[in-house]
Amino acid sequence: MDRRPAQAVKWSAGMDQPNTRVPADACDCHHHIYDARYPFAAEAALRPGDASIADYKALQKRIGTTRNVIVQPSSYGTDNRLLLESIGHFGGKARGIAVVDTAVTDARLRELHSAGVRGIRFNLAPPGTTTLAMVKPLAARIAPLGWHVQVNAPAALLLEARAIWADLPVPVVFDHLARVPQPNATQHPAFLMVRSLLQQGKAYVKLSGFYNESLLGAPGYADAVQVAAAYAREASQQVLWGSDWPHPTEQPDRIPDDADLLDAFAAAVPGEAARTQVLVDNPARLYQFS
Repeated sequence: MDRRPAQAVKWSAGMDQPNTRVPADACDCHHHIYDARYPFAAEAALRPGDASIADYKALQKRIGTTRNVIVQPSSYGTDNRLLLESIGHFGGKARGIAVVDTAVTDARLRELHSAGVRGIRFNLAPPGTTTLAMVKPLAARIAPLGWHVQVNAPAALLLEARAIWADLPVPVVFDHLARVPQPNATQHPAFLMVRSLLQQGKAYVKLSGFYNESLLGAPGYADAVQVAAAYAREASQQVLWGSDWPHPTEQPDRIPDDADLLDAFAAAVPGEAARTQVLVDNPARLYQFS
């Protein structure tokens, strides 16, 4: 039986409005949906309580975003049914990132595209349903669809696989600031590698998950803000923002306030024109919003 613990707290740890106003068509490029109607994969390490479409729409009203990218959680493996159902509830304003393995058929990839999927994710932290060895063969198969590869992995693993990221026929999107460790993250070899790929137009990075590697923590996440600002300054056309809601890696008493996270992004990208590029223009291009 698929037993899930009751969720003890609201997924969003506060109810105050963010200080940051976002532009029209602003996109949250990274969040998840969880629903107990769909069973977790047998190998799932993360098994959070429900985080519903209605819950997420309430967050949208709070922070002001109107477009969103739903990322298939590792918890569901390659069962993308909830992802596809969820995309359909946002009236054409949502896109999806699926998880598939090398057994997926070309017909299924086309079905996913028609449903709004625009990329595939490799969660290598830790490895599970998909592996590093699958990246190149699957990248070749999704290239005709105009999709991209998204990867979540520790910085050390990203660095070890640098030859793969530099030689893909599609863009690679690095989750959560590329998980570059603190302190002195902007001097880390993984940061320098990702920055180079961004500058070459081969990659994007998500300014998300500020709490993952931050040593300074909430509410300002000042050390993570410094990393995000460096990426945005060096390659403004290749960065995205995501809430990472409902923050499934965090303990219930450590769920970050989404208003704080949006304001931390604003501290990293202080100019209105630059924020519009990150929140509107870059997602519209990558995720094919019309």
